[in-house]
Amino acid sequence: MAHRRMLQRLALAAVALLLLGAAGSAFARDGGGVFHPETATLENGLEVVVVSNHRSPVVTHMLWYKVGAADEPAGHSGIAHLLEHLMFKGTKTRGPGEFSATVSRNGGQENAFTSWDFTAYYQSVAKDRLPLVMEMEADRMTNLVLNEEQVAPEKQVVLEERRQRIDNDPGARLDVFADAILFFNHPYRRPIIGWEKEIRDLTAEDVLAFYRRWYAPNNAVLVVAGDVTLAEVLPLARTYYGAIPRADTPARLDLAEPRAETPRRIELADARVRQETWSRAYIAPGARYGATELAQPLEVLAHVLGGGPSSRLYRELVVEAGLADQAYVWYEPDVRGPARFSVTVKPRRGVSLAQVEEAVDGVFARVLAEGIDADEVERSRRRLQAEAVFARDGLSEGAQLLGRALAIGLTTEHVEQWPARIAAVGKAEVDAAAKAVLDPGGSVTALLGAEASDQQAAAQ
Repeated sequence: MAHRRMLQRLALAAVALLLLGAAGSAFARDGGGVFHPETATLENGLEVVVVSNHRSPVVTHMLWYKVGAADEPAGHSGIAHLLEHLMFKGTKTRGPGEFSATVSRNGGQENAFTSWDFTAYYQSVAKDRLPLVMEMEADRMTNLVLNEEQVAPEKQVVLEERRQRIDNDPGARLDVFADAILFFNHPYRRPIIGWEKEIRDLTAEDVLAFYRRWYAPNNAVLVVAGDVTLAEVLPLARTYYGAIPRADTPARLDLAEPRAETPRRIELADARVRQETWSRAYIAPGARYGATELAQPLEVLAHVLGGGPSSRLYRELVVEAGLADQAYVWYEPDVRGPARFSVTVKPRRGVSLAQVEEAVDGVFARVLAEGIDADEVERSRRRLQAEAVFARDGLSEGAQLLGRALAIGLTTEHVEQWPARIAAVGKAEVDAAAKAVLDPGGSVTALLGAEASDQQAAAQ
């Protein structure tokens, strides 16, 4: 997933760079914002955010709940994700599957997703269908109906999803194991989809108790993006969501992660591996955790080290030394707890994981000793800002970024001021971020290797 998201970000940046000549001063001209959202809060606590984009008569309606896998009770891993599935089963007024069928019949698209920090549901529809999807989403905020006959088969669906995405994927299995040893205390150490036995043991009453505890207007954010304004959306939000009462939602835990003092390693070999992979993850500050002032310098550092063909790792390992086919770095600061700063390298055929590790360690040692070049910082700053130039033109990017930020406890201002914070990052801040995070003592190195199957071994 991290690799796919990195490629998406690089694609956005590449296109947006074509616009930088004209748009370089755009942030200064319009006050530095990105999406310019309009906001309001209903009396029951529901936050409403509108991002206007009048290019076509289409809207994206997203409801974000401030609860995810990190909020699950001990022994109930996977319940947030299972509830996401079960939200499509039906309410007091709609039967199982009717929600999705109605969206489809009206020409819309819909989906949902769960993270450690939030759960979100969205529909993209024609503007005149917005009242319909808003009414249905408000209905299942409070009127979900579940029983064991509905929960049991959906648990089997989730277990099959787990088998396909984790158990049968060596790389995903290794990622799960690596998270479990990267975090000593924080619930990010548990897989979002849950542990198999705990999924099997979940009951309808467990799920309903979780739903009643967390699914409430005062624990949700409504984001509508597209051909609308707040003046149009707010009356609809009051009509459909406004009558839902607040709930006594508990405070979310903010757990500290103890500092690791020794490097850890994990290895997995599997005959299904077609290309070996070397990776390393460090716990890092984020937008809400630890030394938050390092978040944007770490974004720049990640881009300098592994943000594309001109990055340090790609240039030295792929282009110059010919040791790797791919080399990239991923850092995402917008999480409630500690962030991950991760490095992944896929060696070329015939190159060992040990050779790759030695080369990465050499690059990082020089970065820590000599710092990052000022021109590298400038190039990465410009490319990161270019992403914002491009993202503002899309229909769903604003809804995604603003919804995620509010769901983890940030503000719309935090999102709008991101280009300015990136612009303020200099060489000194990036060098300080590197020294704060690239500490081998706090890292987990994961080695994904190939092994010959029994038939292959017999044939050799």
